Amino acid sequence: MTSRIRATALFAALLALPATAQERPTIYRGGTIITMDGDAPQTVPAVVARDGKILFAGDEAGARRAAGGNAAVHDLHGATMLPGFIDAHSHFGIAMQMAGGLDLWDTALPPMTDIAALQGVIRDHIARHGIAKGDWVVVWQYDNEKLAEKRHITRAELDAVSSDHKIVVLHQSLHALVANSAALTAARLTDASEPPPGGLMLRDAEGHLNGVLLEKSTFLMLAAMPQLTPEQKLERLVAAQQRYFAEGYTHAQDGATMPADLAFFTGPDAKARLKIDLALLPIYMGLDALLAQPDLLFGTYDRHVKLQGIKVILDGSVQARTGYFTRDYERGSPDGTHPWHGHPAMDQPAFDDLARKVTTRGWQLFVHANGDAAIDMAIKGFDAAGITAADDRRPIVIHSQFQRPDQLADYRRIGVGPAYFSNHAWYWADVHRTNFPKEVVDFISPFRSARAAGLIASNHSDFSVTPLDTRFMLWTSMARVSPTGVVSGPDERLGAYEALQALTTGPAWQVFEEDRKGRIKAGLLADFVILDRNPLTTPVDGIKAIRVLETVKEGETVWAAKAG
Repeated sequence: MTSRIRATALFAALLALPATAQERPTIYRGGTIITMDGDAPQTVPAVVARDGKILFAGDEAGARRAAGGNAAVHDLHGATMLPGFIDAHSHFGIAMQMAGGLDLWDTALPPMTDIAALQGVIRDHIARHGIAKGDWVVVWQYDNEKLAEKRHITRAELDAVSSDHKIVVLHQSLHALVANSAALTAARLTDASEPPPGGLMLRDAEGHLNGVLLEKSTFLMLAAMPQLTPEQKLERLVAAQQRYFAEGYTHAQDGATMPADLAFFTGPDAKARLKIDLALLPIYMGLDALLAQPDLLFGTYDRHVKLQGIKVILDGSVQARTGYFTRDYERGSPDGTHPWHGHPAMDQPAFDDLARKVTTRGWQLFVHANGDAAIDMAIKGFDAAGITAADDRRPIVIHSQFQRPDQLADYRRIGVGPAYFSNHAWYWADVHRTNFPKEVVDFISPFRSARAAGLIASNHSDFSVTPLDTRFMLWTSMARVSPTGVVSGPDERLGAYEALQALTTGPAWQVFEEDRKGRIKAGLLADFVILDRNPLTTPVDGIKAIRVLETVKEGETVWAAKAG
């Protein structure tokens, strides 16, 4: 059956529905409509949406014929419409949690250039909000590399802020935190405590815990911290959803879903409130409980929620110096020990076994791997599970940050989708250059080399590790520049259309939804983002200033910018 015959049959079937079962069609016209359908930019003058799907994409005369006589018209007034952006990796649940606590990204805060300034901001936060003695004080988006001392704040320095509050300062990477004495006591951590496998607990010169917990040691503190009530979760879910819609996302991901959040997101109350498509990646620590449920379905939506795959963590954060490499960090370990090349979160046999179990069940694997040694582990585990490109299992290596050129061929052979992280070029490339040679840092998020190798890549924010800002992500993948003006790998920079593919068709493919979303084409979901400018004609320096005007999910406007 030709595509023209299929389209005619689709129109006929939709028009044959009883009038009460149909929504009024909407024609989108009057601007630039970029379909993202194909490897080169294509535009159409008009799109028709009805019943949550795209009925037609083409010329205006054809749109009016397809829509019939009672269509509404959505005039774009010269704006640019694209398929809704697809979140390749972030932490939707963190958006809910961040509604409480002290957010160091808040631009109203004074500059925090050193530890004394950070102490002052935390002290002022406690006083301003009248936080009672004994309560928790949670600080988000702390980055020790931004401090003049170039080291972590310590337990003693947090005690100097307050010994009457339980203070936890969460590292921006989400792979580390610093706690004061009251918080350590609440978590039952003492100088005699030992880190779990894959964790680190830093100590002072006398051997006492200095409050810095890294990797799996952070779970010991997180488990002791207060949890949101079901009512708070529902309230914050709606706010988090709007935060994603405001960035043009129509599909979000919770990139490491803990068991409690898995139960919440798949519960009836959450599903009743979700309008955004939400892909859940249950964390591997709960794998045995999931495997014990023979009827558990992955890859299938229940309203707007689906279990997408299992999330596995193989190493840590490169900026926190816990990523796992085949070479040493120039600056040593987080406590300055040399030599140091990081260590894995689990050993190879454990990952091989896990990969086999997940693959045997037919579930998709999502593997966090930053350093090249961790990526080697991922490749070996995929091979142990017998995964090949011909199987079309699409294992995803999240970040793939310090991938070596030789590993690209392995990705192609296995069918790996790399979920790259272009924001690193802005936020941490200068830090990385203090640890690794130029040629290593220049190859972070190697988008163009991956394309040349035949890989389908995506781009993500890893929110809350970096801000949820889709235009900034476009810009960092096109500019690859640091705050000091250093370009990391100019040959790996993307053009505007390729950068848009990494937010639309690339992530759609990675979650097996390329025939459902990511393009503007008849039969796909009517998920759109409307921008005030065309990214294809905007100079690179102007990309991050592009504004989202409106987000449409299945034909319904779910977010619109305020006038003016």
